[in-house]
Amino acid sequence: QQSGRKYNLFLKRRLRIDKRHQSKDSIFFRDGVRRIDFVLSYVDDLNKEWEKKLERRKEFESNLQKAGLELETEDKKESEDGKIFFVKIHAPWEVLITYAEVLNIKVPIKENDIPPMVENPLDCVLFPLRLPENVMHPEPDYFTAPFSKDKQELYLINDESTFFSPSMRNRIVNYILTRCPYGTEEGKKKFGIKRLLNNGTYTAAYPLHDCQYWKKASDPNCDSERHTLYMEWARFLRFYKEQPLVLIRKYYGEKIGIYFAWLGFYTEMLFLAAVVGLICFLYGLFTMDENMSSKEICDPAIGGEIIMCPLCDRDCEYWRLNTTCESSQYSHLFDNVATLFFAIFMGIWVTLFLEFWKRRQARLKYEWDLVDFEEEQQQLQLRPEYEAKCTQKKKNPITQEMEPYLPLTSQAVRFCISGATVLFWVSLIIASMIAVIVYRLAVYAAFASLMENTQTLQPISGLLTPQLATSVTASCLNFVIIMILNFFYERIAIWITDMEIPRTHMEYENRLTMKMFLFQFVNYYSSCFYVAFFKGKFVGYPGAYTYMFNRWRNEECDPAGCLIELTTQLTIVMAGKQIWGNIQEAIVPWICNWWGRRKARNNPENLYSRWEQDHDLQTFGALGLFYEYLEMVIQFGFITLFVASFPLAPLLALMNNILEIRVDSWKLTTQYRRPVAAKAHSIGVWQEILNGMAILSVVTNAFIVAFTSDMIPRLVYYYAYSENEDSPMSGYINNSLSVFQISDFPERNEPKENPENFVICRYRDYRYPPDHEKKYLHTMQFWHILAAKLAFIIIMEHVVFIVKFFVAWMIPDVPADVKAKIKREKYLTQKILHEYELEKLKERLCQGDKRATEKEFIATEGRMELSRAL
Repeated sequence: QQSGRKYNLFLKRRLRIDKRHQSKDSIFFRDGVRRIDFVLSYVDDLNKEWEKKLERRKEFESNLQKAGLELETEDKKESEDGKIFFVKIHAPWEVLITYAEVLNIKVPIKENDIPPMVENPLDCVLFPLRLPENVMHPEPDYFTAPFSKDKQELYLINDESTFFSPSMRNRIVNYILTRCPYGTEEGKKKFGIKRLLNNGTYTAAYPLHDCQYWKKASDPNCDSERHTLYMEWARFLRFYKEQPLVLIRKYYGEKIGIYFAWLGFYTEMLFLAAVVGLICFLYGLFTMDENMSSKEICDPAIGGEIIMCPLCDRDCEYWRLNTTCESSQYSHLFDNVATLFFAIFMGIWVTLFLEFWKRRQARLKYEWDLVDFEEEQQQLQLRPEYEAKCTQKKKNPITQEMEPYLPLTSQAVRFCISGATVLFWVSLIIASMIAVIVYRLAVYAAFASLMENTQTLQPISGLLTPQLATSVTASCLNFVIIMILNFFYERIAIWITDMEIPRTHMEYENRLTMKMFLFQFVNYYSSCFYVAFFKGKFVGYPGAYTYMFNRWRNEECDPAGCLIELTTQLTIVMAGKQIWGNIQEAIVPWICNWWGRRKARNNPENLYSRWEQDHDLQTFGALGLFYEYLEMVIQFGFITLFVASFPLAPLLALMNNILEIRVDSWKLTTQYRRPVAAKAHSIGVWQEILNGMAILSVVTNAFIVAFTSDMIPRLVYYYAYSENEDSPMSGYINNSLSVFQISDFPERNEPKENPENFVICRYRDYRYPPDHEKKYLHTMQFWHILAAKLAFIIIMEHVVFIVKFFVAWMIPDVPADVKAKIKREKYLTQKILHEYELEKLKERLCQGDKRATEKEFIATEGRMELSRAL
């Protein structure tokens, strides 16, 4: 007994010495052997809830220990601010193998013997883009099988401490934490770390990064994967390099890995679209001087002699067409023959992108052991909020166990409230868009009057027309409104989704995704839809203009067309969103972490521990990836739905995405706590949203080419109305402008002054002149153009859809070599498992086990033969 007491004193003294000398930047317990898999933190504040929180923590930590986890607490005196306790959690081998079987985690059974793919002849050219082999493939490729405790000798277990990767370990510990009970309150059994975080019992729960990002860990047992990711992936200077997807998946888990794989693939595919878009833009640039329409507008003898009707009532004056010379030249950059080609090309590109992504996804599913993966149980389990709020119970027909449920009447009421709220906010967006339209109409007259009467603006009046000035300012105002509405709706969407009480985590994510996407779709694209399909279409004609609210005269398009205004709108909203998004993603977390990082740099390791450094970082929440996907899908809409108006949109998106990959990787590696690893075998509901937008994009681009650009009117004139065989497009401008007799102006519309005593003015339409018997009615050419527009839409849609579906049919979703590998792995896995069972059966027979009958032996051999045949 005395010797035992001496031994205990020796251990305490030894522990005190180890604690003093151990670096607190370590990711191990004080013994330097057991790895820290998770950290819980709490503040011991002496308020009225103090005793209740203390009781919850005691019960929770006691139950964690009963589940087999090992805990080590750091007193608040050891922390930097002297206020925070840290509970370090370690999962021993027995816990890991138990829950690896529960979670169906796949582990190595044999090294992959399938020869690698034939080398790509372009590898020499692409060598500068490659990363070192040890970064791209940090470990060999294995055939894998679901883990089973009873068959441990099957698996390639070289070292128990490293057999399960840190991401697997934190996933297992998180699984236990989310299910561990902590007592009974108000007659209900309470469980899960999420509730404890919500009620303030704990302040944070997170797995540790393995080292500081700017330097390797001093401990040789640490892989320093965070440092490798920072050096090879998360720095902007590596923007031209491929992504180390295997290492990302190993460190962060499959869910984050699949996001970066998709973002990288999307960026690669954008390169082709950006090149073709740039060629189309250059075509417009090089043919600008040959454009007959802008030549006629700029010609003093033609455009200089054409007197246009006033742009607004009373205050605006008559103006000469050649004052829009520069804007008509610039509109040709985007409104030319190449626009049609690019619209068709992008319809096919979208299909290629989605089909090739399916193939890439199938390859990742095989390489990342997700082939037989069904959505993780954690995603399908009942949400704690659902269990807490649903007091009624009924028997589950599958499990035959009683579980909570939400009555149908309660569901209906909640859905009605939710639907009404979403409808209200969508109506609010439409109202804000109408307010911007009213702004356009109200300030248009002011801009027109200002530019005509201000001498200092005369030098730029050709380039900055009243239409363009109104469009630019309205687009900027619209962008500000979009961002304000976004800010509020994000919180409203989360609130109404919580109110619906979705049953599972997956159901919650899908409902929130659809609400947020619907809102963002209307918010970002409504102004573009207005300019593309409504502006200038319902104007009327001089003497019979149409008015909004019987007060503001509807906007007219520029004489060169509305496409340049759609381009302006698209550029401002798209570029503004991308710039604001990157500022929000990079600068805000950096400012929040600046003080914490400063402490980490200035204090020695023995004063600023690894768990404190990570505690001071931002939290990458459960909806972290949701916002990343949402941002990219909205961008995808900009480059597909309206790309006919702006061929440079894919180039803008490409440059943004090159930056986006590095910003996302930088913030995840340096500014956020390590997220809990989670599995995902696809991009989920976003795939269906992308498919829907791809189909819609064909329709919108067909309508843009037909109704927003001047392509169809020019083609109709070229083939049916041109009278000059040598120069078929000459006379087009005069043909596209109708004549109005000024004496027919009602008092409401007539300008206050007519100093040059003009008799007639021109306006953009196809109507009979005042001396015709069908005065001011639409001419036959108008109906010919309308018929041509409708025919073009039908033909273009059918052609593109046929090509899309043919391409989708031609490209298999799963590559042939991946199918072969999947079959090979299944065959080998079955063979190894059956051989193992046969060997075990032989051993039992040799040991005289009476239960191991000859019939069982024959059946096992027969099963092996059947497996080989299959």
